[in-house]
Amino acid sequence: MRRTLAKIKGMTDKLMGSTSYSDDEFDEDYLSIDTEKHTGEKAKILVKPFTIETFDDIKPALDALREGYTIALINIRILKDKDIVELKRAINKIKKTCDAIEGDIAGFGEDWIVVTPSFAKVDRNKETAEVKE
Repeated sequence: MRRTLAKIKGMTDKLMGSTSYSDDEFDEDYLSIDTEKHTGEKAKILVKPFTIETFDDIKPALDALREGYTIALINIRILKDKDIVELKRAINKIKKTCDAIEGDIAGFGEDWIVVTPSFAKVDRNKETAEVKE
């Protein structure tokens, strides 16, 4: 039992960056790990949802895509129900930005569009569709 706990101690030391455990701490059958510890690092890739209700609502999504580290999930339902002409205009703008950053764009169902930067591609199957102008 102590041998197993010593192995767990070694693994947690590596994971948590700590080596200040005593043998007395391993008298219990479990080991508590602090899950609240944050390294303060930002995520390398951010998957971010956006909702567009008007044409102007696409600006934050486009800005995030231009930064190059965001995969945008865009809900178009409200604009689709409100004004189909504005929706087509918004989708055209999103497609032009996607082409400029050499990204990928696809629709999911009737209400969602996913836009990725150049390092990511969308898997095409029966649930995804090419976004058409």
